[in-house]
Amino acid sequence: MSRIEKIRVLIAEDQTLIREGIATLLAQQNDDFEILPGAADGEQAIEFARRYRPDVILMDLQMPRVDGIAATQRILRELPQTHIVVLTTFETNDLIFEAVSAGAKAYLLKDARMEEIASTIRAVINGQSGLSPGVAARILDEFKRLRGPRISAKLPVRDGLTARENEILTLIVEGKSNTEIGEQLHLAEGTVKNYVSTILEKCQVKNRTELAIKAITY
Repeated sequence: MSRIEKIRVLIAEDQTLIREGIATLLAQQNDDFEILPGAADGEQAIEFARRYRPDVILMDLQMPRVDGIAATQRILRELPQTHIVVLTTFETNDLIFEAVSAGAKAYLLKDARMEEIASTIRAVINGQSGLSPGVAARILDEFKRLRGPRISAKLPVRDGLTARENEILTLIVEGKSNTEIGEQLHLAEGTVKNYVSTILEKCQVKNRTELAIKAITY
């Protein structure tokens, strides 16, 4: 994104006061956001996404007509370049899991500070995850519970990673430590640590948990 471009943000929230309040406060965060007309339900979010082509949608989950998860799925099928950031009052494991599985790049609660919301929007635009370590860990645990060891066997080869880096990524998804990876691949632990750092940088994530989730869901 160049310095003169603004991030176009669509807010999908059925409560008018909250929707307009977020829009007002977000517009005050520097000058890098362009706030688009807000959507009052999931169906309108889909319609407005088609019309305005936002860079980021702040998506509530519980909305009339079409809920946020279904809206996320439909929008990303048509507009895969759009980034969805969930903003909700709900923090149950199943909703977090469903939202990220649907393609959401971040999951925030409505009591988050506006600075955190703004920084999360900027992060996902730059290809980074907006998941807190706690949320990321819960998602990964849920993936492993539902899919078991089969998830790593089905990982696609990620473009930009070498064959060895893809091999190490698969072992990270399986939950193996650097020591265990070194023993399995006959590498020094320091060498594995260097590989992991390179993989994190290439995949634009901050830690192993976010890396595993990105490998599984993106």
